Amino acid sequence: MVNPIPEGDPRCLHAQAIKNCIIPTPQNIAFFNNLITLYSKINLHSLALQLFHSIPSPNTVTWTSIISSFANSSLAVRLFLSMLRHPRQTLPNARTLATLLRTCASLPDIAIGPQLHSLSLKLCLHENSFVASAFVSLYCKTRDLDAAVKVFDEMPDRDEVCYAAIINGLAQNKKPTEALRYFVEMKRQNVLSTYQSISGALSAASKAAMLQQCMIIHAHAVVTGFDSSIYVGTALIDGYGKCGMVEEARGVFNEFEMVLNLACWNAMMAAYAQQGSQQTVVDLFTSMVRRGFKADECSFLAVLTAFCNASMADKTEMWLNMMRSAYGIKPQIKHYTCLVGALGRVGRLEEAEKVAMTMPYKPDAAVWRVLLANSANNGNHEVALRMAEKLLEINSNDDSAYVILANVSASAGRWDEVKRVRYLMRERGVRKEVGSCWIEVRGCIHEFFAGDRRHARKDEIYAKLKELMFEIEKLGYVPDWDEMSYEVEEDEKRELLWYHGEKLAVAFALLSGVTPPGKRLRIVKNLRICKDCHQAFKYISIVAKREIIVRDAHRYHRFLNGSCNCGDCW
Repeated sequence: MVNPIPEGDPRCLHAQAIKNCIIPTPQNIAFFNNLITLYSKINLHSLALQLFHSIPSPNTVTWTSIISSFANSSLAVRLFLSMLRHPRQTLPNARTLATLLRTCASLPDIAIGPQLHSLSLKLCLHENSFVASAFVSLYCKTRDLDAAVKVFDEMPDRDEVCYAAIINGLAQNKKPTEALRYFVEMKRQNVLSTYQSISGALSAASKAAMLQQCMIIHAHAVVTGFDSSIYVGTALIDGYGKCGMVEEARGVFNEFEMVLNLACWNAMMAAYAQQGSQQTVVDLFTSMVRRGFKADECSFLAVLTAFCNASMADKTEMWLNMMRSAYGIKPQIKHYTCLVGALGRVGRLEEAEKVAMTMPYKPDAAVWRVLLANSANNGNHEVALRMAEKLLEINSNDDSAYVILANVSASAGRWDEVKRVRYLMRERGVRKEVGSCWIEVRGCIHEFFAGDRRHARKDEIYAKLKELMFEIEKLGYVPDWDEMSYEVEEDEKRELLWYHGEKLAVAFALLSGVTPPGKRLRIVKNLRICKDCHQAFKYISIVAKREIIVRDAHRYHRFLNGSCNCGDCW
């Protein structure tokens, strides 16, 4: 028998075995299995594979060890197939399958998940928590959420690993409400939290800008002791940042001052970037580099986003060039999209289009959508028409192309063009995405659509909104008729503009007993906030003496004392 392997260089251990004429046998195979693992740990994968091939009768642990060694490579799948075809007919165990499923999740081109699922059922391994969790992660990675939820719901025993897998999987697939529901279920079942489940729940809450949920989960992290985890800290910075609470995000960031990693820096810069606080982002970037961190694509994306949101086209271009020349990082299409957006915001549409056509990537829908929106904001109907055509070439069902084109045509008084666009939408079966807004009050979400009358306090809401609109008209508010793409009478236009979902949300928040006096109001909108609501909110912030924060599809808007931090450019 060979003594257990001590920690050390596996080459020395292997050499000693060879000198002592020790060859792999069923009695000492555990030694060689461990040796394969040690080779893998120090990245000597070729030696691990060479040793594996010298073993005449590998057992399940041997196969699992070598498959784990190549878990990030398609070779793991080929080794697994060899295992099944081996004359000894060795069958995989739970660890073998869990390892292989992680390989499939990291290599999207390998689509053998259903076959592995079938095999796990035949071998009765599907109920193992590690295997089931790996299937949940795999199905979430391949966006088959129904399969992921089905696997999870059929687990007889769900531990903290299983819950972390479903929470993170749903959060990453833009299902924040469902992810939080499983987090609540986990606590009700008295399953212990982990840093993975807490960071996943924070990610879910941040995607829906649910500040109160972020704060509740933060408190839970403190109670359970996971607030000291750098992963939870990064999720908190990201969560508060996406909720528009940069001061709270900065507070968490400062608490991790001595153990900050690159992800923390990037999350903090991204939080300020959404606010258009370009100088703060640059200061953070400079501090990060001085402390020895190497900026990556996400770091530069935060800087470029900040300058784009601040409508500083020249600075955006300068940093894009610096990214390539000074840091040796190749800009990706999302970085060029920031430059296109910044140029378009300041009316330099020809230059923006030139960047889109000459960049080393084929323009995607996001690029043309940015150009279309900016040409519409600048009232350039001809450019908007051309950009819409480009966008529809990529996706003829992109509702934003039709809606923006109809709006810019209406602003130019081209009602025949508006009718043509609407006809095309009907003919192609394209439906406009419904605009919705929501506000979180005492942990409950209240959602509003344009002209919404579903709320239990609808009469009070409409009365309050009418009162607000009369008050802001006294201060000089004038409806922005350009937001109307329908040829109707002025009174009807006025009513349609008054009852937008975001205005209803503000009116609800200002009802007696809903929010404390002076508390800032936080509203989330799934689409871009319209010009009329943007203008109205500046006046309402004066009348109501409240700060109003709106997160739309583009950025954060902070309305206070009659102005917005976006500088009326978004």
